[in-house]
Amino acid sequence: MDTTARTSATAARAACLSTHDDGSHMKDRRALLEEVRAVVREAAERIEAIRAEPFATDLKDDSSPVTRADREADALLRARLLALVPAGWLSEETADAPERLDQRLVWVVDPLDGTKEFIQGIPEYAVAVALVEDGRPILGVVHNPATDEVIWGARGVGVFGGDVPVTVMDGTTLLASRSELKRGEFEPFQNRWNVVPRGSIQLKLAHVAAGRGAVTLSRGPKHEWDVCAGALLVEEAGGRATALFGDPLVFNQAFPKTHGVLAGAPAAYAAALARIHQVGASDRMAELTHRTAPDGGS
Repeated sequence: MDTTARTSATAARAACLSTHDDGSHMKDRRALLEEVRAVVREAAERIEAIRAEPFATDLKDDSSPVTRADREADALLRARLLALVPAGWLSEETADAPERLDQRLVWVVDPLDGTKEFIQGIPEYAVAVALVEDGRPILGVVHNPATDEVIWGARGVGVFGGDVPVTVMDGTTLLASRSELKRGEFEPFQNRWNVVPRGSIQLKLAHVAAGRGAVTLSRGPKHEWDVCAGALLVEEAGGRATALFGDPLVFNQAFPKTHGVLAGAPAAYAAALARIHQVGASDRMAELTHRTAPDGGS
C-alpha cells in the first residue's frame, strides 16, 4: 500500500469515530479503541520498566519535574498513535506546533500525568490519550501503569473499567490534588464534601467516570492534555465535565489551557458548581488573563 492509500485508509478508520455518524460503525469504533488501548499499555509497561531502574529527574523551564519515563513514553505514543490515525499532535512532552490548529483530528496526550507521584513511588499516575475531532474528544484512554487499571471509552460506545461497563455515581466524595490541598484551595469544600487526595488529574477524572468519586475539580488553569481524555470518560459515563464555571471545554486551542475543570455525577456536579460560584477561582487563574497565544513548547 502506498503512502496516499495508507493515509486514506487510516483517515477512514478515524471517521468511524466521528460524532456525526448514525451509530452503524460501533464495531469499527471498538476495534480502533482496542488498538489504542494496546498502544497505551505498551507505554505503561515502558514506564514501569524505567521505574524499576535508577532514573534521573530533570526540571523543565516551569520548574516541573520530567524523567526519562515521560520522554520515552511520549516518543512511543507519538510513533504508534500517528501510525494508527494520522492527525495533529498535542502532548506535554513534545514542543507545540501550530500545524495542529489546521487539523480536524488531533491526538491530545499526557504520556505520564502525575510525574511527581511517579518519582515519589505513589501509585497514582497515568498515561492519558484522547483523540479530538473539531474541538471535542471522541475517544479516551486512561491507564495507571502502577496498578494496570485502565478506564476507556468513546462517544456512542460507553465507558469501561477493564472490560466492565462503568458509570458515574453521585455522593459526597471529592477527589482533590495534593498540591492544591496544601495551598488551601479545598478549604471551602471541607464541610460539605469528603475530600480525598489523589494524584494524577486524569486518574481523578477517570475514577469519577468509574463511580469511585462523585466529583473532582481544579480552581486553576489546566493544560488540555491534563483533562481531555478524562473529560470524555466522565461525560460518556453519564456525568458532566466542563471548565470551572460551567463553560464547555473546547480542545485544540491556540493557547492549550482550560479555565480550570469541574467534572462529576449530575447532582454532585451541580452542588460543586454552586459552591464554586460562591468562592470563585484560585489566584492561579490570573495567568490566563495574560496569555492568548501558544507557549511554543511543552
